[in-house]
Amino acid sequence: MTHTTHDRPTPRASGPVVPVLAFAGIVVAVMQTLLVPVVKDLPRLLDTTPGDATWVLTSTLLSGAVATPIMGRLGDLYGKRRMLIASLAVMVAGALLSALSSTLLPMIAGRTLQGFAMGAVPLGIGLMRDLLPRERLGSAMALMSSSIGVGGGLALPAAALVAQHADWHALFYGAAGLGVLSIVLTLLAVPESPLRATGSFDLLGALGLAAGLVLLLLPVTKGGEWGWSSATTLGLFAAAVAVLLLWGVLELRSAAPLVDLRTTARREVLLTNLASIMVGVSFYVVSLVLPQLLQLPTATGYGLGQSMVVAGLCVAPLGLTMMFTAPVYARLSTRYGPKTTLVVGLLVIGVGYGGGLGLMDAAWQTVVTSVLLGAGIGLAYSSLPALIVGAVPASETGAANGLNTLMRSIGTSVSSAVIGMVLAGTADTVDGVAVPTMHGFRVSFLIATAAVAVGLVLALFLPGRPPATEHRLRASSEEDANLARAAEALRGFHGRVLAADGTPVARARVTLIDRHGRRAGTALSAEDGRYALAVPSGGAYVLAVRAPGHGPLAGSATHTGDDRPVEVDLSLPGETVPA
Repeated sequence: MTHTTHDRPTPRASGPVVPVLAFAGIVVAVMQTLLVPVVKDLPRLLDTTPGDATWVLTSTLLSGAVATPIMGRLGDLYGKRRMLIASLAVMVAGALLSALSSTLLPMIAGRTLQGFAMGAVPLGIGLMRDLLPRERLGSAMALMSSSIGVGGGLALPAAALVAQHADWHALFYGAAGLGVLSIVLTLLAVPESPLRATGSFDLLGALGLAAGLVLLLLPVTKGGEWGWSSATTLGLFAAAVAVLLLWGVLELRSAAPLVDLRTTARREVLLTNLASIMVGVSFYVVSLVLPQLLQLPTATGYGLGQSMVVAGLCVAPLGLTMMFTAPVYARLSTRYGPKTTLVVGLLVIGVGYGGGLGLMDAAWQTVVTSVLLGAGIGLAYSSLPALIVGAVPASETGAANGLNTLMRSIGTSVSSAVIGMVLAGTADTVDGVAVPTMHGFRVSFLIATAAVAVGLVLALFLPGRPPATEHRLRASSEEDANLARAAEALRGFHGRVLAADGTPVARARVTLIDRHGRRAGTALSAEDGRYALAVPSGGAYVLAVRAPGHGPLAGSATHTGDDRPVEVDLSLPGETVPA
């Protein structure tokens, strides 16, 4: 290796990157939540039947489920920032279409376009992984992952206030304005990630996944209306199984699959995704039960008789607490690991639902339940992307987190269908109107508690620490684990960071800089001085090294782009500098 000087500073993410990306996640949550206050009035507002009106909600769910993994893969291939902006732009177009619509079909079309914004969360997490130093990554991903809950909790009272005092179309104009603001902030504050996955976009895989998800989620969301044993429901479930099995076979044979099923089948990824479904179920139950309990009239004997706005304010702490748990998660995860944080989060959720069974007699009690559940769900949601990021190669971050976000969405869909069926099956009919009962609310909380118990069992089987690699790197952090996987991939640079006397240097930061001066990767050396960095493509690079107590080093190195590793040992200058 030939040592050269390199005066160009390593590109770093600016301060606003994290809040701007988190704001994008909040905007997506607002889009999902803004119709909740007017759901019961949609048949009248759109001059349609109650059954047809539900398609306004179902269409968003279906398009979001399809778009999430696809946008994640496109981000890995063509740029995560570019795809984030595209997702938000499609959402703005959909919001404007809905704002100008008062009939069913244009409204469904607008809401379908709005669902594409669901890809913003995994894209934001991928950008954070690529742009942020390790010490900021944990809390940043926690905030991004929790942004869906934060936005939902904050949007509910705001949307209720607008729905009560303004034309309901103002909800969509507001969502469009927030989307435009998010696009502008992203353009100004978020740089594009230099990392790219190799291969091409798997169009056949995308179409197969889209078809399978639509066939699966349609009967999940409409089964209560169609009948769970009807020929339509059972036929769609059977078709979903057949299509998804065929899709899986095609993905396994594809050289550049949309979803790497072999990676997805890894124990830590599979268990994390299954646990994500359970967390999604538990998150949505409280969002369905508490607003109804708060707004039912006191004449029922258990309803709390609150207005739509007050009900929204009582549930808002759910989102606020999720936001405040992000820094708590970072400290817990740094010390004990994301598995432990997920387990703690699930235990807190269990306590929240268990206690909530006896806290349904006053509005302040629902606030206590919301705070407890928000803390637990915030910890659990924050742990999920860290577990995924720690188990997949950097080039698959977007697609893997997209799939994980999809698992949460499936959890909320199943929750919506099951709890809707429970509340309808236990309802009393008063003057021709079905009124949910306290028994139905309590059964719903018990279902959520059971989902938490399943999630807890899955979490306990997660590996507690990253596995050893062929180089015996001690992965004491998420980033060290990424280094180990890069060494295993054998496409990049690896070697040792050494002091002038030949002793290994631990925790040295090695930065990979491409020929355009952009940061293409970063790593910390392990205790034995070993480091590993994957390269996005062949070409000339600079390896810049900094370590406390040593002078900096920058040297040139070239990689051909094939799968063979290039071993480069990095010897730091003899002079020392203050640590």
